[in-house]
Amino acid sequence: MRRDKPWIASVYVTTVRLNSADPVSYDTDALIVGFHSGAAGPAVAAGVEGLDGLDAAFGGKLGATLAQLGFHGKAGELAKVPTFGAVTAPLLVAVGLGEETSVEGLRRAAGSAVRSLKDTKRAALALPAGSAEEAEAVALGALLGAYTFDRYRADKQQAVETIEVLSAAGSEAGERASVLAESVALVRDLVNTPPSDLWPGKFAEIAEERGAEAGIKVEVLDEKQLKEAGYGGILGVGQGSSRPPRLVRLSYTHPEAAKTLAYVGKGITFDSGGLSIKPSAAMDWMKSDMGGAGAVLGALIGIAKLGLKVNAIGYLCLAENMPSGTAQRPSDVLHSYSGKTVEVLDTDAEGRLVLMDGIARAAEDDPDLIVDVATLTGAQIVALGWRTAGVMSNDDEVREAVVAAADAAGEGAWGMPLPEELRKGLDSPTADIANLHPERWGGMLTAGIFLREFVPAGVKWAHIDMAGPAFNKGEPHGYTPKGGTGAYVRTLIGLAERHASSAGK
Repeated sequence: MRRDKPWIASVYVTTVRLNSADPVSYDTDALIVGFHSGAAGPAVAAGVEGLDGLDAAFGGKLGATLAQLGFHGKAGELAKVPTFGAVTAPLLVAVGLGEETSVEGLRRAAGSAVRSLKDTKRAALALPAGSAEEAEAVALGALLGAYTFDRYRADKQQAVETIEVLSAAGSEAGERASVLAESVALVRDLVNTPPSDLWPGKFAEIAEERGAEAGIKVEVLDEKQLKEAGYGGILGVGQGSSRPPRLVRLSYTHPEAAKTLAYVGKGITFDSGGLSIKPSAAMDWMKSDMGGAGAVLGALIGIAKLGLKVNAIGYLCLAENMPSGTAQRPSDVLHSYSGKTVEVLDTDAEGRLVLMDGIARAAEDDPDLIVDVATLTGAQIVALGWRTAGVMSNDDEVREAVVAAADAAGEGAWGMPLPEELRKGLDSPTADIANLHPERWGGMLTAGIFLREFVPAGVKWAHIDMAGPAFNKGEPHGYTPKGGTGAYVRTLIGLAERHASSAGK
């Protein structure tokens, strides 16, 4: 049953199971089958037992029928065919895999197929899933594709309730996929929730509730405690709002852990730009500006549920950036948690101001690696588009490791430099550093350079700018819905798995 809370994701009502049943005779509402593209037309993808007789069940005309519908098996293509009793399932959903099968291709195909099903309770996926990795990809893609966010709609959408992956790979693949999907769906829900229902204090309450459920220790600093401890960046950004800021610390420990990771997330629950106010066309989707903090919360919960042998600490830097008589002003100087002073030249460059405090605090935990994740700059979208995050680091190997983790998760990422010549543009005649470079060019890189200033010497650090990938303003694609995407939760969990596997080495 769906629980009536905006942060409880509808994916939780979807169950995934793996079994090795015969797809032709399997009793389900919809049978999803993968097809490859070829010179002779669409061909059923190999690797699924029992599909050899599928074309014969359709009188040898299945491929021709699909071709007449304009379906050729190319990646992203989809066609629905009523079976009229040729197989037990009343509906066949053909999904294109392209010329070759890839793990990410399986995720996307499963997601788009399940997403296309309306008023369908049960779906069985007969996609190539012989290995545990392939089976998990199919299960995860299907679960992510089943996601809906209809809390505020009178016409509730019917999500697929039961997903069957026809594979003999074992149940562990399905269990891991469920954990990942729940973590991603939580973040999607948070991003999609309107700012009237999600402000810093409410976000902190949600983190406390969900963290406790996962066995995570949660500490919350309110505005008075932030002031006493000297978190000038978080306080400065939040001082214009009637809803004060918060800093949430999440802590997961494992008795066998040899490595510690610290994740820091930008959590601007709504970004008006402050006194440097945004144009209205750039403001309507700024409920997504807390996607980085959401990703950190989702990742910590996933890490805990998977029981990874790693210590993981998360910081959610939560504030609402609003214009008012109490808001910070351009030319104000903030005293950061690190002790450095920052001249605020633009109040809309606020994400880096909350992150600088979170990064400095995270360094006190003596982690092996700090990774901050943020919807930080419009320049990221200009440089890399809506689906690829920029990754920067003070260590080349760390940068490539983060990109590799993102690639493995199917989340686009590209390594970017931190050119030293751009640092001079952040000089301030008044403070230790300014929060904005006077030139617009290379804005994603100068933001990364700014953050690097707050990383103590000898501490490895990486920065993920996901301004575009965190929110899909376009049409749904693959397993990605319109709106909040839950981006980079899987990357952060993947990084934790890599550090857990390297423990003691």
